[in-house]
Amino acid sequence: MDRHTRKIVSCFMGRRDAISAFGLWEGLPTPYLDAVCHTDRLGAYKSVVFGALHRIGGTQHMERFNATLRVRLAHLVRKTLSFSRKQANLEMLIWLFIHRYNASLP
Repeated sequence: MDRHTRKIVSCFMGRRDAISAFGLWEGLPTPYLDAVCHTDRLGAYKSVVFGALHRIGGTQHMERFNATLRVRLAHLVRKTLSFSRKQANLEMLIWLFIHRYNASLP
């Protein structure tokens, strides 16, 4: 998420491990590769974001977006009748939500 515009600039769906962290980093547009990256304390980010560009903390806006995803997409709520049988359908639903979210911002 871009800290100033609040737009989602990259997304990677997978486990919280080094491979997924690298996939997220690979999905970033070029202007964001040398920007400061705020993350949580997951150790996998240390292998991808190096030195002064990596800051732990400051992820409140991203956590707020994750909460918005869970509230607006019933597919992400546990024990619900709305679920996707295929992973590809769930990923498409999330991508569509992200595009609509980005388009709604000024």
